[in-house]
Amino acid sequence: MSRSTMVWLVVFLLGAAGLATNLVVRPKGFGLAYVHDEPVRRVEVTVGPPIGADANEPTETKWVEAGGPELDRPNVSRTTTPEVSWIEESQVTPAKAWDEMQGDPSYRLSLKHTLGIWVAAFFTLAVLSFLWRDNPVYKFAESVIVGVSAAYWMLNAFWATLVPNLIQPLFPKFVQSWAMPGTTGEASDFWFVTLVPLTFAVMLLLRLSPKGGWIAAWPLAFVIGTTAGMKLVSHVQADFLSMLSGSVLPLYATDAQGRFELGTSIGNFVLIVGLLSVLTYFFFSVEHRGTIGKFARLGVWFLMVSFGAAFAFTVMGRITLLSERLEFLFSDWLWLIDPKGAHTAMGLLFSIR
Repeated sequence: MSRSTMVWLVVFLLGAAGLATNLVVRPKGFGLAYVHDEPVRRVEVTVGPPIGADANEPTETKWVEAGGPELDRPNVSRTTTPEVSWIEESQVTPAKAWDEMQGDPSYRLSLKHTLGIWVAAFFTLAVLSFLWRDNPVYKFAESVIVGVSAAYWMLNAFWATLVPNLIQPLFPKFVQSWAMPGTTGEASDFWFVTLVPLTFAVMLLLRLSPKGGWIAAWPLAFVIGTTAGMKLVSHVQADFLSMLSGSVLPLYATDAQGRFELGTSIGNFVLIVGLLSVLTYFFFSVEHRGTIGKFARLGVWFLMVSFGAAFAFTVMGRITLLSERLEFLFSDWLWLIDPKGAHTAMGLLFSIR
């Protein structure tokens, strides 16, 4: 057994001992999630025109809360549709659940939310295990995350793109009875236009065929060409022209009253000098010697400052993600810290203050 394996085995054993100790120290446990069950009742009503309005105005049918104030309005009447009710659960902090569970059975421990916390903690630690080396636990977590993400986006594309844009125009009544009851169920006058993207989709799937792969090049070329043309126009308008207009700035800046603004003038001067020096650095038709060479080297300084600021911003974002994960592990899972007063009365007291 290598030295690194021994070190991480000791870390694993210490972690297991820490979990056992934390469980003994906290008799109520840790990593638990609680919910509050609240019954919801809805009734269907018909809302007519308000008093004094034109009696020929159309009425509206909608669902409102049973026993709510809307039922007392004179222009609102219930329909014959039976009342609908269900239980709606909302997640609450353990501190609030412990305080309310004594006499209110609607506050309870949620097994599925608790399982979600432990699964999230496992995958967080599995991904962080890559700091040791590439190991089977990390590979398992990576495969699960990639697979779940692919499945999620596939379902999202099916319900948000295929059903409303392809299946619904071709089979409106079927989609109305199966997936989209709010639609009219009537076919559009231009339903045949949907056959064009359907044909392209089938041609793209032929890429999986060893002999029909050349057919997929035609719709692929159409998609890439159309996308390039649309993006070119949008980028020219949103990026290129906006950058041009944003770089045409006065070196002598004034406010609304005509008074000189030193800070704005300096900022405009630095921006224009940086823009011209960077453009000079990428202008290769003239040899970078003398004054032009010095001005080009100034552009290199501007580039390095920009790249350094962008890199620092990226690192700051990654550190923010790491701190959020560490806060989840120590607060939501292990309950070692309680910055929001979620599971200790003392933390709750500090959060109120």
